[in-house]
Amino acid sequence: MASIELGRITPRLHLLDYSIGQAYLWQDEEELTLIDAGWAGMADETAAAIRSVGLDPDRLRRIVLTHCHRDHVGSAQELADRHGAEILAHGLDAPVIRGEAPVPEPHVLDWEIPIFEHGVTSPEAPPTRVDREVEDGEVLGFGGGAVVVHAPGHTPGSIAVHLPRHGVLFTGDTVASVPDVMFGVLHVDRALALDSMRLLAKLGPSVLCCGHGAPVTSDTAARLTAAAATAVA
Repeated sequence: MASIELGRITPRLHLLDYSIGQAYLWQDEEELTLIDAGWAGMADETAAAIRSVGLDPDRLRRIVLTHCHRDHVGSAQELADRHGAEILAHGLDAPVIRGEAPVPEPHVLDWEIPIFEHGVTSPEAPPTRVDREVEDGEVLGFGGGAVVVHAPGHTPGSIAVHLPRHGVLFTGDTVASVPDVMFGVLHVDRALALDSMRLLAKLGPSVLCCGHGAPVTSDTAARLTAAAATAVA
């Protein structure tokens, strides 16, 4: 992973593509927010990608972790330490992120085995501090009022982040978009994750930002609703 591609989704929203997995950068007037932080060892590349679009990584105020998996937590603490950001995560995943509890084992379907095996051999995330444990319904200080949505199932403390004023929904790995909107993979509790996906579909976003797959910006609410209706736990 020598570099990171950074693509513009909306004037305030960029995708950081780590080839496998991704994070998102939200821009307010004076502050930047990262949703997830990619793989361990990618802090330099992440900062360079932010600079490549004329933004200053020292404006990074918070890193919101959607869940405890290594491809989302990886560079969070290094970025936070360098740039003065606060790290936020749900309380149920916080002990795993801190290295105080094991990563919960997923229920792996046969066709998911290659995905799971790749993840096991990928770089581990180091124990990472969580400065603030968030809860369902909590409103965060970016994006005109970002709302935390507890979406358990992929992991117990998985969250989505909804920006109602902008129609943007960050789903973590509860939902994927590979190649189209679909139920995510490698869930700890598939039935609970499907319930969470259906809850997220009711938010009717116009921009869908998943942990894996291209952002969805057209017919978004309808595509998410249809995928949730046909998904099987």
